[in-house]
Amino acid sequence: MADALLEAAILNWEPRFTVNGVDANDYARITRGLDRWDDWCSAWSAGAEIHHELAQTALREGRHRSAGESFARAATYFHFAKFLFVHDPEQARSAHARAVDALNRATPLFRPPGSRVEIPFGGSTLVGLFRPPDLHGPHPTVILIPGLDSTKEEFRDVERAFLDRGMATFALDGPGQGEAEWTLPIQPEWEQVGEVVMSHLHTMAQVDDARIGVWGVSLGAFYAARFASAGLPIQATVAVSGPYDFGAAWKELNPLTRRAFEVRSFSRSPEEAERRARDLTLDGFASRITMPLLVVMGKRDRLFAWQDGQRLTDEARGESRLLLLDDGNHGCANVVYRHRPLSADWMAARLGVPAH
Repeated sequence: MADALLEAAILNWEPRFTVNGVDANDYARITRGLDRWDDWCSAWSAGAEIHHELAQTALREGRHRSAGESFARAATYFHFAKFLFVHDPEQARSAHARAVDALNRATPLFRPPGSRVEIPFGGSTLVGLFRPPDLHGPHPTVILIPGLDSTKEEFRDVERAFLDRGMATFALDGPGQGEAEWTLPIQPEWEQVGEVVMSHLHTMAQVDDARIGVWGVSLGAFYAARFASAGLPIQATVAVSGPYDFGAAWKELNPLTRRAFEVRSFSRSPEEAERRARDLTLDGFASRITMPLLVVMGKRDRLFAWQDGQRLTDEARGESRLLLLDDGNHGCANVVYRHRPLSADWMAARLGVPAH
């Protein structure tokens, strides 16, 4: 079984890793040396340590930009060490702590510097990374929402697409994600999350609170759609490879994904996890979306059928567009050049960002 899990991870996730900050040579080297899924976390953590050491060397030598880049890459590798490694919580929490620390060390070294933001929620804390463009503010801002197994540590290249076009980004760990996954379970009611996050963004001087958009990927695309359905003052939403009804897709999901949902929803059994999965639906919510919506789906997605995106765009009541990519896998990571620049351009236009 362990070998089957390893094979599933390697076959499914290479494009996602390499378009989100993992060097392709590192991916090949690290995965080539693996025989068992049980060794995944330690192997990727060892790979992360190389970049962490490079960051420390650059910092000692006064090469701050390079140090920030290497700390950020180390954070991404540590994140991918634990991203689905839920059967060994001790290893996963250790790798996650290193990912958070590496990103915290990278953040003030970015140009312009980013900032860590903490928002009280549900008796715990949501954590986000705010990054402004190198322009005078306040800035149009895009909230970036991870999926079931992603976190804010994975989003440097996504951020760059928006930053380069004059938008700030706010990469958020929501309930069941990243820094909140240990204290807050996955919840379908992202209307509540959105309200709290928007209230906080409205207090930030660098955020133009009249020009806020939302972008989400995988389960984060579902969250983004629920966010958009809440009538909050957001101007546009991009949903990449999300489910319309997570419960309906449950039996087709790979065992790593199902187990991760079970753990991060705080379910006590696979049966309870499946019941909770049925609560994650856009039925009755998609029709409440009235602001512009761009949905990106791939026909080769093994997790969620492209027809889910078609249904979402059909039911939304505002401007809506489905970008359907024939060769796209889950997240359309294997054809990222076909949707990431387009999505950033589309968002910039709807947030009133002048073309450069």
